[in-house]
This record gives sequence, C-alpha cells and structure tokens, in this order.
Amino acid sequence: MQRSRWVGAGFLASALILTSCTSGPAGGDVEQDSKAPLELWTRTTPGGPGEKGTLALAAAFEKSTGYKVRVTAIFDDFETKVQQRAAQKNLPDIIMNDVTQLGAMHSQGLLREIDLDKIKDSGQLIEQGLKSGKSLDGKQFGLPYSAQATALLIRKDWREKLKLQAPRNWDDFTAMAEAFTTRDPDGDGKKNTFGLAAPLSTKRGYASWYFSNFLWAAGGDFIADAGNGTYKPSMTTKESVEAMQWFRDLGCTSKAIQPGAVTMDTPPTNETFESGRTGMFVVGPYLMPRFDEVLGKDKYEVVPMPKGPEDATVLAEGASVYLMAGSENRAGQDAFAGFAVSAEGQRTGMQGESGYTVQLPVNKTVDISKIRPDPRWRTYAEAYGSAGRYAPSIPNWTAVRQATAETVNALLADCELDTGSELRDLDKQLAGILEEQGIAAS
Repeated sequence: MQRSRWVGAGFLASALILTSCTSGPAGGDVEQDSKAPLELWTRTTPGGPGEKGTLALAAAFEKSTGYKVRVTAIFDDFETKVQQRAAQKNLPDIIMNDVTQLGAMHSQGLLREIDLDKIKDSGQLIEQGLKSGKSLDGKQFGLPYSAQATALLIRKDWREKLKLQAPRNWDDFTAMAEAFTTRDPDGDGKKNTFGLAAPLSTKRGYASWYFSNFLWAAGGDFIADAGNGTYKPSMTTKESVEAMQWFRDLGCTSKAIQPGAVTMDTPPTNETFESGRTGMFVVGPYLMPRFDEVLGKDKYEVVPMPKGPEDATVLAEGASVYLMAGSENRAGQDAFAGFAVSAEGQRTGMQGESGYTVQLPVNKTVDISKIRPDPRWRTYAEAYGSAGRYAPSIPNWTAVRQATAETVNALLADCELDTGSELRDLDKQLAGILEEQGIAAS
C-alpha cells in the first residue's frame, strides 16, 4: 500500500520517535482512494489454520462488499514488524490482534479513532466486548470480533474413578488437586500424576496471565482503578496476598502443580494434560479441538470455574480489528470492521472444527448453540457473559503483566521466599511502571 503522508507518535517500547507529517489528526488528510486494496495483518502462524480462517473471512468480505484485501499472517516479532512499518510511514490498513495490544498501539499513535456511526451493525455488539476496545479516555480504538474466557478442564475419567464431584469452591478445587496428585487416578500404581496444569513461565508474562483467574476471583487485583484514568498498585491488599498464598500453597505445600511449571509456557503445559500427567487445566476454548483429537472427548469435561472467596471472575480475552492511521482507504477500513462484527462475518469466522477466527461471538444476534451445538461452547459463552473480565487498556499492560509474572514465578520457584515481602517489592515496581506511563494515582 503506497502512502505519501502519515502522522505518528513516539514509541514507548522502542523509543523511536516518528515525526508528524500532517497537520490533522492521525493520517487525517491522506488522499483517499476507495478502490485501493486493503492490507490486513493478522497475528497468527503463517500457513496455519488461523491464516486459513482469516483468508476465508477476507474472501467473504470481498464477495459481500467488493473491496479487495491482501492478508499477511505474522507470528514471530509481530509488534516489532509493525513498528518497522510505522517508521517507514507505511502501516497496513488493518491489524487483527489481541485486545491487550490496544493501549500500546494507541499510545504510540498507530491507530485512528473508530466512529461507530460508520460501522455497520456496531449496535449489535455485546457491550462487554465493545468496552474492551475503548482507551482510558473512553474513545473507541479497537473493535472486538472474537471473545473468549476461561473455564476448568477436568479429567472426567479420573474424577469418576475417585468418586469426586466437580469443584464448586476453592476448598473443593484444592481437594481435587490433592486427590489427583496422591490417589493414583490413572490406576498405574505410580506417583506420576498431578492435580493442576499451570504455565508459570515468565515468558510473555504467562505466570501472571494464568494467576489472574484466581487473583480476581479472590477480589484481588494487580493494579486497581483509582478513577479518572489512574491506577494504583494492588498486590499487597489482603485479598491479593491471600490469593497468592493460596495459589502458592498448591505448588509448595500440596505439590499439586506439575513439576517444572515455572519453566513452562503453554505448549509443554498442554502436553502434560493430554499425556495424562495432570488432571485439571484452567484454559480457554481454543484447545478443545486438540484435546478432543489427542486425549479423547470422552476423557475430559469442561465446567465453570469454582467460586473463589469473592466470586467466579475469570480472565476474558479476545481479538480486535484495529484501523491503522494513515490509510488511503478509510471507507474500506470501516467496511471491513463492520463486516467482521456482523452476523454474517461472525458466522463465517466460526466455521470449521479448527482454524476459526471467532471463538465466542461478540454479535448479540448470533446464538453460539445454533452454530456449535456442543454444550461445552455454551459453558464458555456463559463464563464470558457472567464472569469474564478484561485486562485494562492502559498504555502498556505488557509491563504490568511481565512484572507480576516474575514475582508469581519466583514465589512458586522458591518456596522459602516470604510472600509478603515479595509482594511489597512488586507493588513498588508497579508504582514505578504506572508513574512511567503517566497513569499513577496521586
């Protein structure tokens, strides 16, 4: 896509300063060409099912509207490559990426504000999802096209062998984790099973990402909203400390988390569940096709997360359409965003047994049960609707997630560390991060 002008802002991550080249708002006076093909980047593995799903969505959009789209799938170093394009004043028109990337891209000046009045069917969006696309000042910079939440996967055959019920609270959860660890649920006569599969590596903040499901259910938080777009550290509150200690005890006292968890991201953790080493796994719906094939659909079940000390809040995630600054075809951008969230676009994105671009629909008129009658999808949809919580769209959530992941990881890796002391140090670090981002409460 050729452009002559683009407006940029400074990059937080790379400290690369882009000089503004127009007098209007982000790319506002770029000459428009409604026939220019749209360049779309999606963060997924090239050649994989995710790319195929995006290509199917693009083809349906082209057929419906006449606009042309070129799809590029990138997984490794995605954000770096976006910044390289920004430095060249040649961003793609559209990016499909995680909702958590909104704050960073907005603060870097890469996005244009979305006018919902120009997005067909935007009024059909689930409010919870729509809010995930808003920046701290309440403006719309992302449009969600897929949502997901976490639920609890349990080895059903193990549970039934040990005559246990699905856990309804944390006491039940602990009891099941310990039983799967100590009572030989697979019947091989060896002590080689563990209660909970947990990716607790610091890589990409996995330890924090996983722990959030328990922290929020306890009423704790990483950072707390202090109003007016500001936040304060919250890992030393009573609720956060108790949640951390409870989770730590699963690994350090009950020994119910798989060995080596602190070095594992998701791929090796997935393998522990499907190979019969772990009996519970807190995860989204995207792994069901894999586990159905490798483990067997009859061997495990999907149930809602048990209620914590506060409630059953779980991590909500998803992906958004981002309309990039400097596009010479803003009408095409708006049209694609509208199609992606329309009933037709949502149904297109949900087709197939894998490779779908939509996990849970964000359009209120789309009934997941009519497209995916498997009741496990309904369990996930209900978890999202009743208990799902997104991470806040601060300028750089990655920094918060990484700092907290390092502390959670350290506390599970070294059981001699003092929980309170480590969390106090973490809050000091979080205070500095919030200050650097200009969102610290006074």
